[in-house]
Amino acid sequence: MRSAILVGLTTLFTLSCSLLFAADAQPETPRRPNVILLLSDDQRPDTIAALGNPVIKTPNLDQLVKQGTSFTRATCANPICTPSRAEILTGVGGFHNGSMDFGKPIKSDLPTWSETMHKAGYNSWYVGKWHNDGKPVIRGYDETLGLFTGGGGRWAVPSYDGNGLLVTGYRGWIFQDDERHFFPEKGVGLTSNISEHFADAAIEFIERKHNKPYFLHVCFTAPHDPLLMPIGYEQYYNPDEIPVPKNFLPEHPFDHGNFDGRDEKLLPWPRTRKVVQNDLSLYYSVISHLDSQVGRIVEALKKSGQWDNTILIYSSDHGLAVGSHGLRGKQNMYEHTINVPLIIVGPGVPADQRSAAQCYLRDLYPTSCDLAGIPIPKTVEGKSLKPVLTGKQDEIYEEIYGYFRDFQRMIRTDRWKLILYPHLDRVQLFDLQNDPLEMHDLSADPAHQQTRDALLRRLNDWRKSQNDKSLASAKSS
Repeated sequence: MRSAILVGLTTLFTLSCSLLFAADAQPETPRRPNVILLLSDDQRPDTIAALGNPVIKTPNLDQLVKQGTSFTRATCANPICTPSRAEILTGVGGFHNGSMDFGKPIKSDLPTWSETMHKAGYNSWYVGKWHNDGKPVIRGYDETLGLFTGGGGRWAVPSYDGNGLLVTGYRGWIFQDDERHFFPEKGVGLTSNISEHFADAAIEFIERKHNKPYFLHVCFTAPHDPLLMPIGYEQYYNPDEIPVPKNFLPEHPFDHGNFDGRDEKLLPWPRTRKVVQNDLSLYYSVISHLDSQVGRIVEALKKSGQWDNTILIYSSDHGLAVGSHGLRGKQNMYEHTINVPLIIVGPGVPADQRSAAQCYLRDLYPTSCDLAGIPIPKTVEGKSLKPVLTGKQDEIYEEIYGYFRDFQRMIRTDRWKLILYPHLDRVQLFDLQNDPLEMHDLSADPAHQQTRDALLRRLNDWRKSQNDKSLASAKSS
């Protein structure tokens, strides 16, 4: 009898302790979401079918548009590769991050996006094109796969693009690892299937066994020149059936500051509709091939069970002219170039939504931190887009600014855009509400002088605040 009582008391004590500990135990904290940035190169904002292009075929990007929120006025502040990517990496504008042009290093005291994610307990990985100083592993990334950058010049040979023109871009670029072991067997310079190599590396990271969340930064080279027809896409687009941009011109009306640049020499002067159609057929084919690789990455996430806990961001470092305004390159402040595609998909992001809120590429860094519950470093100048995603705000910025070397400065409000060319002491003024393709310069119209002068004053005030050392500015009348 005594034994039975002792057993009962012991059982009761054990049960009580279990209940006590259970009451004290905290529920398991959900793991923070993975963050994946897929960045294309030189992709116009009007090259996604679901966002209004009836010609291009982008079924996988279309699906992302349906599953997430698209920002239709996302902006690249400085439309060349290196400085644009520096803004993405640091969340800081070019006047303050040290990298306003090619060859300019990022300030070492700025915590990068990857460093911030790493400190928050994330694996931080990099895939693809690297076009900044140093290498990813000294910028906060734990590891790289499919790293593509310069260093393979000894393997480079003259080659020609899909239009039969001599290749002038990416010569000597090569796949390599963090120890600078080169892989020329994957090709030197751009190849027609290069996007597949980047997707392969991204999928290899995704398929690993994960014991903590990860930040995966994937930089494609598509659709940057040289444009090479991807195998299997030869019949995707008939050049004769592709419309040229509605703001096509044979030649830009004045020297915008890059008239003789490498990008502009990719097409002959004056531009012809036939030449631009041929270029667009290749450009669209490369984007469609890229779209397929995006689909492979999304499928890998779904197959591995990670899709529902992943924030996926798709964007580009800047747009491109491809015949618009008589230009070929990206060194300009027109909408086809400073605007970029931007789609955000993931937990907490509304599906099938469009937002016209103006924003910068530098905002992606703080936005991902905000969505993942990670403190945003004080150095970051960009702003989180979460208030727009959650419906708390309709806009983040009343106006945005752009800049290219000492040749161009820009201010854009919801309706108006003013572009300043300091080297010419000249401005352009566009009413984007009534002229979204920027075909009618109103800067000399007396009816709009008040608007012109007010925007110019705001732009010059901003330039002073940035300690902008560019050349003389146009004067208000």
